[in-house]
Amino acid sequence: MNEPLVDVRPLSPSNLNDFLKFFDDSAFSDNPNWSSCYCQCFYEDHTKVMWRERTAEQNRARACERATLGEMQGYLAYPDGQPVGWCSAAPRHLFRAMDDEPTPDAEQVGAIVCFLVAPEHRGKSIARKLLDAACEGLRTQGVKVAEANPRSSANSPADNHFGPLRLYLSNGFHVHRTDDDGSVYVRKFL
Repeated sequence: MNEPLVDVRPLSPSNLNDFLKFFDDSAFSDNPNWSSCYCQCFYEDHTKVMWRERTAEQNRARACERATLGEMQGYLAYPDGQPVGWCSAAPRHLFRAMDDEPTPDAEQVGAIVCFLVAPEHRGKSIARKLLDAACEGLRTQGVKVAEANPRSSANSPADNHFGPLRLYLSNGFHVHRTDDDGSVYVRKFL
């Protein structure tokens, strides 16, 4: 079976409306409880922002502001000219929610924190293409290591919002550490 041709583009002011269309329409069509995120959770300093109190309107506005200023990074997938997938990946220092999880090599690490693929496009290698683009984008920014925190016990697409563990392992990532709570951290040298 031939894989569909998928154009993957980094988020920029020129495709911000595509990002918004994806998040407004299909990103959370099967998980409406998370539809207010607009992929802002990891960008916020949770010692200053009460995440559970944030509204969709606030997060949408912050996504627009950050994307316009180049302070939000990620990749959109377009198999037929329409956005159907998203991967949030950036140098770790941009993700303020991770400030309370220090790592000695943080300045060399890029974090991949979110995958969303519209339900009707899952199982078509969209996430793999997004992951490839994310790793290449981090590499071109001088990042030495890509890191992610997939859930080894994920039972649903929502549980896999960090990306499926098998996706990372099949793409050259290795298990870097496992925490006492069962959290798995994977890394790939770029």
